[in-house]
Amino acid sequence: MSELYLPDSMLLAAEKPGRYIGGELNSVIKAPGEYDIHMAMCFADMYDIGMSHLGFKLLYHLLNDQPGVWCERVFAPWPDLEDKMRAGGYKLFTLESQTEAANLDMLAFSLQYEMSYTNVLNMLDLAGIPVRAADRDESHPIVFCGGPSANNTEPMADFFDFYNLGEGEEMLPEILETYRACKQAGLGKVDTLRKLARIEGVYVPSFYDCEYDDNGHFRRLSPKPEFADVAPARIRKRVVSSFENAYLPDKMVVPNTEVVHDRIMLEIFRGCTRGCRFCQAGFIYRPVRERSPERLTEVARKLIASTGYEEISMLSLSTSDYSRLGELTDKLLEITVPQRVSIALPSLRLDSFSFELMEKVSAVRKSGLTFAPEAGTQRLRDIINKGVNEADLLRSCRIAFEGGWSTVKLYFMLGLPFETDDDLIGIADLAHKVLAVYDEVHAGRKARRPSITVSVSTFVPKPFTPFQWAPQISIPEIRRRQDVIKQHLSRRVSFSWHDPETSVLEGAISRGDRRIGNVIYDVWKAGARFDAWQEYLDYGRWMAAFEKNGLIAEDFNRRERDTEEPLPWDHVDIGVTKRFFKRELERAKQGIVTPNCAAQCSGCGVQTYGRGICVGQIQDPVQ
Repeated sequence: MSELYLPDSMLLAAEKPGRYIGGELNSVIKAPGEYDIHMAMCFADMYDIGMSHLGFKLLYHLLNDQPGVWCERVFAPWPDLEDKMRAGGYKLFTLESQTEAANLDMLAFSLQYEMSYTNVLNMLDLAGIPVRAADRDESHPIVFCGGPSANNTEPMADFFDFYNLGEGEEMLPEILETYRACKQAGLGKVDTLRKLARIEGVYVPSFYDCEYDDNGHFRRLSPKPEFADVAPARIRKRVVSSFENAYLPDKMVVPNTEVVHDRIMLEIFRGCTRGCRFCQAGFIYRPVRERSPERLTEVARKLIASTGYEEISMLSLSTSDYSRLGELTDKLLEITVPQRVSIALPSLRLDSFSFELMEKVSAVRKSGLTFAPEAGTQRLRDIINKGVNEADLLRSCRIAFEGGWSTVKLYFMLGLPFETDDDLIGIADLAHKVLAVYDEVHAGRKARRPSITVSVSTFVPKPFTPFQWAPQISIPEIRRRQDVIKQHLSRRVSFSWHDPETSVLEGAISRGDRRIGNVIYDVWKAGARFDAWQEYLDYGRWMAAFEKNGLIAEDFNRRERDTEEPLPWDHVDIGVTKRFFKRELERAKQGIVTPNCAAQCSGCGVQTYGRGICVGQIQDPVQ
């Protein structure tokens, strides 16, 4: 391990010194002189969060497995340390070799959520790198990004040299090969970006102009004439050619301090067939593709041996929809039970909950259960296309309680389109019915006290969903609806909710256009950082930044958009068509459920990729 960049006195005064020293098991240490591309994977949040993301850790190992590539990790320092670093003149640095980030060729940011955007600017500034791409010259690293929230490119367009849209397992190696050729040829930044723009999935914001109408609403984004030969009108997201054979490392970095999700994570399939109308991830990760139990079991065996972890989590948007779940579970248990390694199923659906399955995965240790009805009434569940009913929930809870479980979390949203107070009261009613099932199962015998928690988040309309045109409710209305639920809940049910200010800001940023970048810049200059953390969020500071730029947050989050209105993300092609989203919005208004696309093709458009379940399906779209 390299000599530490920061003095011991500064590290020892930090909340968790282990966040900054590197040297973890399976971290990759290389001699920089032996490689021609020096880069860092950057996560715009603290170490504890970044090291809990499978994609971030996977791509770190992928990049280090590329020939001639030296890749290290960078995280946002927590404010207690950052303040001391700035006072002492220290710069942002990598973990492995403790190298200043400004000295690298490339910085790749993982954008996971909108409220981390000020951290991106703060990290660049702490590195001594101009935050705006237009202010960076040949001496600065090329700065790019990917990740789920990067799909609306425009709020952060001024700060990145390019975006990689879609799946990175095959795109990133191609980007690095292209960059290497440009570097060897001595090309400047603009010519290098011209070469990169030819790669499917790469978007270079500086090659495009934005226009707005007389009302200040987004009108269009189009390639600048001088870049029209390399800048496509629409950028098609990248999808790996074979998910079964896509890169999976044999080792993963094991953090040397406590993080949020500290376990082996196995991505068993990607995408979702259900089509919940509020869920951006369910659409941007289509087409749905699975890995075989054989591949997953072999990877699990290697990761157990190389990490020493005692838990495996099957990762997907809906684990119980994996077509060979029973077979996979049996294969994993053969290797996990003898080693006292437990299995977690974090995303089980109510309509496929099985006691047999839960009994198997609790062979080592039993954890709490989480179910997500999302809405309190069947009317609203049909509107959002959830595809489950009250009977599913009560049946699943009865199975769990009879099997010895006593802890259940129920996840809901408030503020969904077409929601009424009856739907909110329905949340409390469902929780009470779950309690009644527990009491019935344990009637006449001594039992532990049940732990039933209702957790309610606020709906945030997101791009690339049928609800992308919907208005978001206001902060006072969020609080009122939270109170409706509280007033109707028994004291036997725990209740948790989300901060409304965070939700409405997320709503404004997530559907924003390029002008939002100036708001993000000004609020960062005013001191904003770690806005996803309630103790650091200053809502008034954000409102002042909107006002300074002549913008109104409500125009982005509260305004209902016309379905014929141009959207700031129309230039990004995720495969799912706008026509499909319009059709789904109309079906929502009528309370019509669209079937699971594993059973019947819904004609979303992603069939054009020819991957996963779309291959061989009868193309008879739902009308």
